[in-house]
Amino acid sequence: MLPLECELGLTCDFQNLVDHDPGPGTRDFQCGPLTYDGHMGTDIRVPDLAAMEAGVTVRAAAAGRVLRRRDGMADNDLAPLPVASGQDARDCGNGVLLDHGGGWQTQYCHMARGSVSVRAGDELPAGAPLGRVGLSGRTEFPHLHFSVTYKGQEVDPFSPTDVAQCPLVALPEGQPAPAATEPAPTLWEPPLRPRPGGFMRLGFSTALPELDQLRRGGVALKALPADAPALVLWGFGFAARGGDEVLLRIDGPDGPLVDRRMPVEAPQAQFFRAAGLKREGEAWPPGPYTGLVELWRQGKRIDSGTLRIDLDQ
Repeated sequence: MLPLECELGLTCDFQNLVDHDPGPGTRDFQCGPLTYDGHMGTDIRVPDLAAMEAGVTVRAAAAGRVLRRRDGMADNDLAPLPVASGQDARDCGNGVLLDHGGGWQTQYCHMARGSVSVRAGDELPAGAPLGRVGLSGRTEFPHLHFSVTYKGQEVDPFSPTDVAQCPLVALPEGQPAPAATEPAPTLWEPPLRPRPGGFMRLGFSTALPELDQLRRGGVALKALPADAPALVLWGFGFAARGGDEVLLRIDGPDGPLVDRRMPVEAPQAQFFRAAGLKREGEAWPPGPYTGLVELWRQGKRIDSGTLRIDLDQ
Protein backbone atom coordinates (compact mmCIF):
# COMPACT_ATOMS: atom_id res chain seq x y z
CA MET A 1 0.00 0.00 0.00
CA LEU A 2 1.03 3.63 -0.46
CA PRO A 3 2.94 4.57 2.72
CA LEU A 4 1.47 8.08 2.81
CA GLU A 5 -2.05 9.23 3.59
CA CYS A 6 -2.64 11.29 0.47
CA GLU A 7 -4.23 11.18 -2.98
CA LEU A 8 -1.74 10.73 -5.80
CA GLY A 9 -1.94 13.44 -8.42
CA LEU A 10 -3.91 15.74 -6.12
CA THR A 11 -2.28 16.03 -2.71
CA CYS A 12 0.99 14.15 -3.35
CA ASP A 13 3.17 12.90 -6.20
CA PHE A 14 6.16 10.67 -6.89
CA GLN A 15 9.03 13.15 -7.27
CA ASN A 16 12.08 10.83 -7.55
CA LEU A 17 12.25 7.10 -8.22
CA VAL A 18 15.03 4.50 -7.93
CA ASP A 19 17.98 5.09 -10.26
CA HIS A 20 18.45 1.98 -12.45
CA ASP A 21 21.58 3.21 -14.24
CA PRO A 22 24.66 1.52 -12.71
CA GLY A 23 26.99 4.24 -14.02
CA PRO A 24 27.06 8.03 -13.79
CA GLY A 25 23.84 8.39 -15.83
CA THR A 26 20.28 8.31 -14.54
CA ARG A 27 17.29 6.19 -15.53
CA ASP A 28 14.07 5.37 -13.71
CA PHE A 29 12.27 2.04 -14.12
CA GLN A 30 10.57 3.30 -17.28
CA CYS A 31 13.98 4.42 -18.61
CA GLY A 32 12.89 8.01 -18.02
CA PRO A 33 14.47 10.88 -16.04
CA LEU A 34 12.31 10.81 -12.89
CA THR A 35 15.32 10.17 -10.63
CA TYR A 36 18.88 11.33 -9.94
CA ASP A 37 22.25 9.60 -9.86
CA GLY A 38 22.51 6.96 -7.15
CA HIS A 39 19.01 7.50 -5.73
CA MET A 40 18.01 4.26 -3.99
CA GLY A 41 14.45 4.96 -2.91
CA THR A 42 11.09 6.44 -3.84
CA ASP A 43 10.34 10.05 -2.91
CA ILE A 44 6.65 10.83 -2.36
CA ARG A 45 6.24 14.58 -1.96
CA VAL A 46 3.54 16.95 -0.82
CA PRO A 47 3.26 20.27 -2.68
CA ASP A 48 4.59 22.74 -0.13
CA LEU A 49 5.26 23.60 3.51
CA ALA A 50 1.63 24.57 4.06
CA ALA A 51 0.56 21.03 3.15
CA MET A 52 3.27 19.56 5.39
CA GLU A 53 2.28 21.73 8.33
CA ALA A 54 -1.37 20.72 7.93
CA GLY A 55 -0.17 17.16 8.66
CA VAL A 56 0.29 14.20 6.29
CA THR A 57 0.48 10.79 7.99
CA VAL A 58 3.19 8.27 7.12
CA ARG A 59 1.90 4.68 7.32
CA ALA A 60 3.48 1.22 7.29
CA ALA A 61 3.43 -0.19 3.75
CA ALA A 62 2.99 -3.72 5.13
CA ALA A 63 2.74 -5.48 8.47
CA GLY A 64 6.06 -5.66 10.30
CA ARG A 65 8.18 -5.11 13.40
CA VAL A 66 9.98 -1.86 14.22
CA LEU A 67 13.74 -2.48 14.17
CA ARG A 68 14.90 1.11 14.69
CA ARG A 69 13.52 4.61 14.88
CA ARG A 70 14.88 8.13 15.24
CA ASP A 71 13.15 11.33 16.31
CA GLY A 72 14.26 14.73 17.60
CA MET A 73 16.02 16.09 14.50
CA ALA A 74 14.83 19.57 13.51
CA ASP A 75 12.94 20.25 10.31
CA ASN A 76 15.35 22.23 8.18
CA ASP A 77 13.13 24.92 6.59
CA LEU A 78 14.04 23.94 2.99
CA ALA A 79 17.81 24.17 3.66
CA PRO A 80 19.40 20.69 3.48
CA LEU A 81 21.98 19.41 5.93
CA PRO A 82 25.60 19.47 4.79
CA VAL A 83 26.90 16.19 3.42
CA ALA A 84 27.96 13.82 6.19
CA SER A 85 29.49 10.36 6.16
CA GLY A 86 30.05 7.31 8.31
CA GLN A 87 28.41 7.16 11.73
CA ASP A 88 27.76 10.91 11.69
CA ALA A 89 25.55 10.64 8.60
CA ARG A 90 21.92 11.42 9.40
CA ASP A 91 20.65 12.00 5.88
CA CYS A 92 17.44 10.08 6.67
CA GLY A 93 16.48 12.51 9.42
CA ASN A 94 13.69 11.28 11.66
CA GLY A 95 12.78 7.82 10.43
CA VAL A 96 11.64 4.26 11.01
CA LEU A 97 13.04 0.90 9.84
CA LEU A 98 10.56 -2.00 9.64
CA ASP A 99 11.28 -5.71 9.25
CA HIS A 100 8.60 -7.71 7.40
CA GLY A 101 10.16 -11.17 7.61
CA GLY A 102 11.57 -13.32 4.83
CA GLY A 103 14.40 -10.86 4.18
CA TRP A 104 12.17 -7.83 3.47
CA GLN A 105 12.66 -4.43 5.13
CA THR A 106 11.32 -0.93 4.49
CA GLN A 107 12.66 2.43 5.64
CA TYR A 108 10.76 5.73 6.06
CA CYS A 109 12.76 8.99 6.16
CA HIS A 110 12.47 12.78 6.67
CA MET A 111 9.57 12.72 9.14
CA ALA A 112 8.65 15.77 11.20
CA ARG A 113 10.33 16.24 14.56
CA GLY A 114 8.24 14.89 17.42
CA SER A 115 5.91 12.97 15.12
CA VAL A 116 7.41 9.44 15.20
CA SER A 117 4.82 7.44 17.14
CA VAL A 118 6.35 3.92 17.29
CA ARG A 119 9.08 2.26 19.33
CA ALA A 120 11.62 -0.47 18.57
CA GLY A 121 10.00 -3.87 18.95
CA ASP A 122 6.47 -2.72 18.14
CA GLU A 123 4.52 -5.17 15.99
CA LEU A 124 2.46 -3.20 13.47
CA PRO A 125 -0.30 -4.01 11.00
CA ALA A 126 -0.23 -2.69 7.45
CA GLY A 127 -1.32 0.93 7.42
CA ALA A 128 -0.30 1.63 11.01
CA PRO A 129 0.67 5.30 11.51
CA LEU A 130 4.42 5.86 11.92
CA GLY A 131 4.66 9.66 11.97
CA ARG A 132 4.14 12.66 9.69
CA VAL A 133 5.87 14.00 6.59
CA GLY A 134 8.56 16.53 7.49
CA LEU A 135 11.80 18.16 6.43
CA SER A 136 14.34 16.50 8.70
CA GLY A 137 17.64 15.19 7.41
CA ARG A 138 19.06 15.88 3.97
CA THR A 139 16.09 17.14 1.96
CA GLU A 140 15.02 20.28 0.12
CA PHE A 141 11.26 19.71 -0.11
CA PRO A 142 8.68 18.06 2.17
CA HIS A 143 8.43 14.38 1.31
CA LEU A 144 8.73 10.80 2.46
CA HIS A 145 11.79 8.93 1.22
CA PHE A 146 10.62 5.30 1.13
CA SER A 147 13.06 2.47 0.46
CA VAL A 148 12.69 -1.30 0.18
CA THR A 149 15.38 -3.94 0.59
CA TYR A 150 15.28 -7.70 0.05
CA LYS A 151 18.05 -9.66 1.77
CA GLY A 152 20.07 -6.47 1.95
CA GLN A 153 19.66 -5.50 -1.70
CA GLU A 154 17.82 -2.35 -2.73
CA VAL A 155 14.59 -3.09 -4.60
CA ASP A 156 12.47 -0.76 -6.73
CA PRO A 157 8.83 -1.29 -5.70
CA PHE A 158 7.71 -0.30 -9.20
CA SER A 159 9.83 -2.89 -11.00
CA PRO A 160 11.67 -5.28 -8.68
CA THR A 161 12.39 -7.92 -11.37
CA ASP A 162 13.20 -5.62 -14.31
CA VAL A 163 16.83 -6.71 -14.66
CA ALA A 164 16.85 -6.79 -18.47
CA GLN A 165 15.58 -3.36 -19.51
CA CYS A 166 16.63 -1.20 -16.56
CA PRO A 167 18.91 -3.29 -14.32
CA LEU A 168 19.24 -2.30 -10.69
CA VAL A 169 22.34 -4.44 -10.27
CA ALA A 170 24.10 -6.87 -12.62
CA LEU A 171 23.54 -10.52 -11.74
CA PRO A 172 26.68 -12.63 -11.31
CA GLU A 173 27.46 -14.83 -14.31
CA GLY A 174 25.46 -18.03 -14.22
CA GLN A 175 23.05 -16.81 -11.53
CA PRO A 176 19.41 -17.01 -12.70
CA ALA A 177 17.07 -14.06 -12.35
CA PRO A 178 14.73 -14.22 -9.32
CA ALA A 179 11.52 -16.14 -9.79
CA ALA A 180 8.56 -13.96 -10.74
CA THR A 181 6.99 -14.61 -7.35
CA GLU A 182 10.08 -13.55 -5.35
CA PRO A 183 9.63 -10.66 -5.45
CA ALA A 184 6.39 -9.93 -7.34
CA PRO A 185 6.39 -7.96 -10.62
CA THR A 186 5.26 -4.93 -8.62
CA LEU A 187 5.23 -4.40 -4.88
CA TRP A 188 2.44 -1.81 -4.93
CA GLU A 189 -0.98 -3.11 -4.02
CA PRO A 190 -3.00 -1.92 -5.81
CA PRO A 191 -0.51 -1.29 -8.68
CA LEU A 192 0.57 2.36 -8.94
CA ARG A 193 2.06 4.42 -11.77
CA PRO A 194 3.89 7.74 -11.32
CA ARG A 195 2.85 10.81 -13.23
CA PRO A 196 5.54 11.89 -15.74
CA GLY A 197 5.39 15.42 -14.34
CA GLY A 198 2.71 18.01 -13.81
CA PHE A 199 1.33 20.70 -11.55
CA MET A 200 1.02 20.53 -7.78
CA ARG A 201 -0.53 23.96 -7.23
CA LEU A 202 -2.28 26.55 -9.41
CA GLY A 203 -3.23 30.02 -8.33
CA PHE A 204 -3.85 33.69 -8.95
CA SER A 205 -1.83 36.41 -7.22
CA THR A 206 -1.50 40.20 -7.46
CA ALA A 207 2.22 40.07 -8.30
CA LEU A 208 4.74 37.66 -9.78
CA PRO A 209 5.50 35.14 -7.00
CA GLU A 210 8.96 33.82 -6.22
CA LEU A 211 9.78 30.11 -6.19
CA ASP A 212 10.47 30.20 -2.46
CA GLN A 213 6.98 31.60 -1.83
CA LEU A 214 5.41 28.79 -3.84
CA ARG A 215 7.47 26.19 -2.00
CA ARG A 216 6.07 27.53 1.27
CA GLY A 217 2.45 27.74 0.09
CA GLY A 218 -0.36 30.09 0.95
CA VAL A 219 0.29 32.40 -2.03
CA ALA A 220 -2.95 31.97 -3.96
CA LEU A 221 -5.66 34.64 -3.78
CA LYS A 222 -9.08 33.64 -2.51
CA ALA A 223 -10.71 36.69 -4.12
CA LEU A 224 -9.52 39.47 -6.42
CA PRO A 225 -9.35 42.91 -4.77
CA ALA A 226 -11.02 45.46 -7.02
CA ASP A 227 -7.97 47.73 -6.78
CA ALA A 228 -5.30 45.01 -7.17
CA PRO A 229 -2.43 46.41 -9.27
CA ALA A 230 -2.17 43.23 -11.35
CA LEU A 231 -3.60 39.77 -11.86
CA VAL A 232 -1.08 36.94 -12.30
CA LEU A 233 -1.85 33.29 -13.07
CA TRP A 234 0.79 30.72 -12.09
CA GLY A 235 1.40 27.00 -12.05
CA PHE A 236 3.85 25.30 -9.64
CA GLY A 237 4.93 21.88 -10.84
CA PHE A 238 7.46 19.07 -10.71
CA ALA A 239 9.55 17.01 -13.15
CA ALA A 240 9.64 19.39 -16.12
CA ARG A 241 11.82 18.39 -19.07
CA GLY A 242 13.72 20.50 -21.52
CA GLY A 243 11.47 21.23 -24.48
CA ASP A 244 8.24 21.25 -22.44
CA GLU A 245 5.80 24.12 -22.84
CA VAL A 246 3.46 25.69 -20.30
CA LEU A 247 0.26 27.31 -21.52
CA LEU A 248 -1.33 30.01 -19.33
CA ARG A 249 -4.68 31.57 -20.19
CA ILE A 250 -6.78 34.09 -18.27
CA ASP A 251 -10.35 34.92 -19.24
CA GLY A 252 -12.18 37.83 -17.63
CA PRO A 253 -15.83 38.85 -17.52
CA ASP A 254 -15.49 40.42 -20.98
CA GLY A 255 -13.37 37.75 -22.68
CA PRO A 256 -9.72 36.65 -23.05
CA LEU A 257 -7.08 38.69 -21.21
CA VAL A 258 -3.90 36.55 -21.38
CA ASP A 259 -2.93 33.66 -23.66
CA ARG A 260 0.74 32.66 -23.50
CA ARG A 261 2.91 29.62 -24.18
CA MET A 262 6.14 29.58 -22.18
CA PRO A 263 9.04 27.17 -22.86
CA VAL A 264 10.99 25.07 -20.36
CA GLU A 265 14.61 25.18 -21.50
CA ALA A 266 16.12 22.52 -19.21
CA PRO A 267 14.99 19.76 -16.82
CA GLN A 268 13.72 21.08 -13.49
CA ALA A 269 12.74 19.02 -10.44
CA GLN A 270 10.54 21.92 -9.30
CA PHE A 271 9.39 24.70 -11.60
CA PHE A 272 6.82 27.41 -12.07
CA ARG A 273 5.59 29.60 -14.87
CA ALA A 274 3.43 32.71 -14.56
CA ALA A 275 1.75 35.27 -16.79
CA GLY A 276 -0.55 38.19 -16.11
CA LEU A 277 -1.54 41.76 -16.78
CA LYS A 278 -1.74 45.11 -14.99
CA ARG A 279 -5.02 46.73 -14.03
CA GLU A 280 -6.41 49.30 -16.44
CA GLY A 281 -8.60 51.93 -14.88
CA GLU A 282 -9.54 52.39 -11.24
CA ALA A 283 -10.93 48.89 -10.66
CA TRP A 284 -11.18 45.46 -12.23
CA PRO A 285 -14.49 44.82 -14.05
CA PRO A 286 -16.90 42.85 -11.84
CA GLY A 287 -17.47 39.18 -12.58
CA PRO A 288 -15.55 35.89 -12.64
CA TYR A 289 -11.94 35.46 -13.78
CA THR A 290 -10.87 31.98 -14.88
CA GLY A 291 -7.44 30.51 -15.41
CA LEU A 292 -6.24 27.57 -17.50
CA VAL A 293 -2.76 26.07 -17.03
CA GLU A 294 -1.45 23.21 -19.20
CA LEU A 295 1.85 21.32 -19.50
CA TRP A 296 2.75 20.09 -23.00
CA ARG A 297 5.46 17.60 -23.92
CA GLN A 298 6.36 16.52 -27.45
CA GLY A 299 3.06 17.82 -28.78
CA LYS A 300 0.95 16.11 -26.12
CA ARG A 301 -0.81 17.67 -23.16
CA ILE A 302 0.30 15.76 -20.07
CA ASP A 303 -1.40 17.84 -17.38
CA SER A 304 -3.91 20.65 -17.07
CA GLY A 305 -5.94 22.47 -14.46
CA THR A 306 -8.48 25.26 -14.24
CA LEU A 307 -9.43 27.66 -11.48
CA ARG A 308 -11.77 30.60 -10.91
CA ILE A 309 -11.60 33.73 -8.82
CA ASP A 310 -14.29 36.35 -8.27
CA LEU A 311 -14.01 40.06 -7.60
CA ASP A 312 -13.84 40.82 -3.87
CA GLN A 313 -17.13 42.38 -2.88
